[in-house]
Amino acid sequence: MKFKSLLAVGLIALLFLSACSSGKQSPSRPQQVFQPNWYGLQGNPEYVFTYGQSIKVNQNAAEQAAYANAMQEAAQYVETHVQSMIKNYIEEAGVEDPQVLALTSSVARIIANAKFTGTQISHRETFALENNRYQSFIRVSIPASEVNRNLRNQIRNEEALYNQFKASQAFQELDRIIEEQQ
Repeated sequence: MKFKSLLAVGLIALLFLSACSSGKQSPSRPQQVFQPNWYGLQGNPEYVFTYGQSIKVNQNAAEQAAYANAMQEAAQYVETHVQSMIKNYIEEAGVEDPQVLALTSSVARIIANAKFTGTQISHRETFALENNRYQSFIRVSIPASEVNRNLRNQIRNEEALYNQFKASQAFQELDRIIEEQQ
């Protein structure tokens, strides 16, 4: 009799537990990721702002990694920006020469890898997290005039490109903008 009682109590407990843990789970809410209110904004046409963020166990390492991430974003942005500008020049000049197109890719890579003078960290915030880690957010400012100046110089260094673009209205406009910025 005791065995039957224990078995009955065990079955009831098992049914109760299985009822409480039905297969339906409430949908989880996505957690909001923290970012400072200045992070990701592009508000000044005189600068190209790039951003980096990192979490590391050391404050200095977190800041250095965030800076490296911002500079990597800068290289990607500059390469895209330069390719777009050169594509506009090519379309304007009516050039469909594969050699010129290959040179534009080379120019874009060279400019993206260039060191720009006047680049600076314009915002930096580091937070100590609960798990003995640090989270850093960094904004790097690159003067837009430096991007344009490097583009113009590189085009002039590539004779085939320069010959294609020197009569271009767009190239003349780039020269005028750069002269005004100096």
